[in-house]
Amino acid sequence: MSADPQSELIVPESTEPEKTGSTALRVITWFSVGIAVAAVGIYVGAEIRNRYRFKKRTPYDFYSNAGSQQASEFGVGI
Repeated sequence: MSADPQSELIVPESTEPEKTGSTALRVITWFSVGIAVAAVGIYVGAEIRNRYRFKKRTPYDFYSNAGSQQASEFGVGI
């Protein structure tokens, strides 16, 4: 044993606890929140756009395809 008492002090290797699990969980949580916010934004934007388009229709839009003829025998092969 040496005469210097400070040289025999036990120093812990690391004073900070490991945070790898909590860091990964935090990243996954924030990523999920971001994806959820983006999905809600896309849904709300589509609803607003559909409502805006619905208000802009005229009475002629209801009958826009009244004169079109559909070929029902297409591909029959007679």
